Amino acid sequence: MNITDTAKSLHQSARTQTPRSQFSSQSSYSLDDAYKVQHALISERVAEGHPIVGVKMGFTSVAKMKQMGVEDMIIGQLTSDMLIPTKGTFIHDQFIHPRAEPEIAFRLSKDIDGVLTVDELSDYIDGVAAAIEVIDSRYENFKFSLEDVVADNCSSAAYVLGTWCNVPLGLNGLDMVMSFDGTPVAEGNSDAILDNPFEALAAATRLAAQHGIVLKAGMVVLAGASTAAHFIKGATSVHLTVDGLGETGFQVG
Repeated sequence: MNITDTAKSLHQSARTQTPRSQFSSQSSYSLDDAYKVQHALISERVAEGHPIVGVKMGFTSVAKMKQMGVEDMIIGQLTSDMLIPTKGTFIHDQFIHPRAEPEIAFRLSKDIDGVLTVDELSDYIDGVAAAIEVIDSRYENFKFSLEDVVADNCSSAAYVLGTWCNVPLGLNGLDMVMSFDGTPVAEGNSDAILDNPFEALAAATRLAAQHGIVLKAGMVVLAGASTAAHFIKGATSVHLTVDGLGETGFQVG
């Protein structure tokens, strides 16, 4: 596998809204190589003037890990152009087959250069917020292997944040309702995120250290979805409420 060519192909697919075949259908490659492709893919976005502003977690539910036949989570990277302003407009035609997921976001208050436990996290975060992530696989039919999705930056596409709140002692048992055009399409609970969203944040420090991803003060960490993702096509607005954390959302253009 040529790491640079693979990354450029994925970047071109995203920029032209053209899905491509899965690389794993042509030849097998390792998870380490997949993360190398991800780094090269992010370098393409950075070269366009979009710096890295955070990370996102994937497979943060036991059910999803079992579905994919894996025993660990995955991590992707967020660049500045992925942020949708609150109540801003998401341009559907700039994506291939986007889906929305209800999530919880953390904001880092300090650089993290090692692996942290849940008990150590409070010294490194200064905000938590409701968040919606938009995922958009660059592969045909939204189908991929573990290596394919990691290479494709874990299907990262866009995200929107609510108002930053003070970090509570716990984030368990928070009901999360995502609506399209005022009609609920996904109702979940924060416990679906690794039984505790703080566990997802701790896992992010481990995976970042393992795969050479830098976590800096001010960065955002998306902890993972509390429900399955839902196709946005046909909706004109997407809205999320999270108990104790408020709301967020965007218009679809």
